[in-house]
Amino acid sequence: MAGAAHCSLQAKRLLLDPKFEGYKLSLEPLACYQLGLDAAVAEVQLRDDQYTLDHMRAFGMYNYLHLDSWYQDNVYYVDQFGRVMNLSVTLDTALQKPREVFRLPTDLTACDNRLCASMHFSSSTWVTLSDGTGRLYLIKSGKRGNSASEKWEIVFNEELGSPFIVAHSISFVKSDAHSLAVLLLRVEKDDLDTKGSGFHVTLEWVTVAERKEGDHTYEIIKRRVLRGKSVPHYAAIEPSGDGLMIVSHKPFTFMQSESDKLEENDDAKVSNEKKDPLYYWQQTEDDLTITIHLPQDITKDDIKIHFSPDNICVKLKDQPPLVEGKLYSSVDHESCTWVIREDRSLEISLIKKNEGSRWPELIIGDTRGEFIMDPSQCSEIAESLMHLTSEVMNPNPEKENPPCNAQELEECDAFLEDGASLCRFDGNTLKVTHIINLGSNQYLFSVVVNPKEMPCFCLRHDVDALLWQPHSDQPENMWEHIATFNALGYVQASKQDKKFMACAPDYSYAALCECLRRVFIYRQPTPLATVLYNRKEGRQVGQVAKQLVATLEANDPILGFQATSERLFVLTTKTLFLIKVNSGN
Repeated sequence: MAGAAHCSLQAKRLLLDPKFEGYKLSLEPLACYQLGLDAAVAEVQLRDDQYTLDHMRAFGMYNYLHLDSWYQDNVYYVDQFGRVMNLSVTLDTALQKPREVFRLPTDLTACDNRLCASMHFSSSTWVTLSDGTGRLYLIKSGKRGNSASEKWEIVFNEELGSPFIVAHSISFVKSDAHSLAVLLLRVEKDDLDTKGSGFHVTLEWVTVAERKEGDHTYEIIKRRVLRGKSVPHYAAIEPSGDGLMIVSHKPFTFMQSESDKLEENDDAKVSNEKKDPLYYWQQTEDDLTITIHLPQDITKDDIKIHFSPDNICVKLKDQPPLVEGKLYSSVDHESCTWVIREDRSLEISLIKKNEGSRWPELIIGDTRGEFIMDPSQCSEIAESLMHLTSEVMNPNPEKENPPCNAQELEECDAFLEDGASLCRFDGNTLKVTHIINLGSNQYLFSVVVNPKEMPCFCLRHDVDALLWQPHSDQPENMWEHIATFNALGYVQASKQDKKFMACAPDYSYAALCECLRRVFIYRQPTPLATVLYNRKEGRQVGQVAKQLVATLEANDPILGFQATSERLFVLTTKTLFLIKVNSGN
């Protein structure tokens, strides 16, 4: 991941509440409605050969209920007859039965190694659908919602290899042609992986475009594959179709096509020929010295060196610049000098403007030089790091910051995946452009706040849960902190039976459900109508955050869970529940 910018997530202080006092259990009744399904949900159980944690995360914990973010309070699921069923809610007290909007042409039970059917709403008029057998459908749905006249029409339908689920999709226009980009997720056998699980995870990025404008026929124009060793927590294509963002425990890399390999081999041959460094450089606290070996026929008159406060350019005769670029930091260009040594080497001296600063590189982005460290500098650095290593647990207990004692951590603070990272891939170079090491910022869930933007992701920060909105078109503000759910990071860690988490698109509440029956709702703090005092601290409490618990009348496991600003949708094998959380405006 050389060349990738290492970034960090900047939380907004105004969205944090250091004085949050916790949730108060509220006994206010929640209106809960239920609808019996005509046919059971098309649940696919894991097979005996799908035994890894990745299989469980990708397929065993799959959310069978799909929320259409383009139209308010519209959810979809696929039943055992291959019918895509829709429930559109306008009034909770006058619920209609789920209605069929589309039927998969294939017999789902005929395929032995099939996965669950999956779908994603690419735009307000396009749907991406997989039947779980390895076939991808692109469907023009027209305006969806409670319009009974809508007709879903298959525009593209192709077999794409082994079974997959649709992770994400977008609809966009490029070069006057309408395109759809889809991310397909697979967990595949890996015969070369003898020490690990024996499987790897692939994300295939498929781009389908209209052949001619107005032609209404579509074809695949690009297929690219990323491979990793863990199921991504989050994977989404940028709205422009130019990039991809992935949150995963283990890194993903693009697999090369044969033409790419040939090009890389040619590049490797060229780089092998230029194995020796072009120049060597050293530094002290005050200056830098660059040494370049000169060809035999070069004289003093053939050398042209231009110094400026932030740049350097070295030319030999009339050739292109030998060394040129922006310096890591500013220099006093009027005091810079150069000289030819007896061993036919050119020695350039640069005087640092900021004395004492250590430069990690000489010219930004230039890897053709080699840094030579002075032995005295090595011992100086080793001495400065000495306090970090010791055979004694805490050699200096008087210091302000004693080392962290892992025994003081509570059980719910520990989680396995402390090595997760967020990577942004460029769609043209197929390289990582930005990387964030998430460290202890545990991934919790994702939510679509604005369907025209990328999905948001929620991470644990200390005890809180912070919601982040990616902005692929804003390099200076690529990940924006847009909301905080106080103490949710800590609260969810104690719920060992949780299966799904979600939040309202207007951030008014967060919710989680267990595998069976119980749903927990955490409202944002709201002002109190009556006066309440904290007797311990003798002060008035201005607002309170409520926790609500709903217990569903169902013995079947929960298969799907979605949240809108007004209500929660919970799907079991034979029933769809609606929990009214907020009243409409």
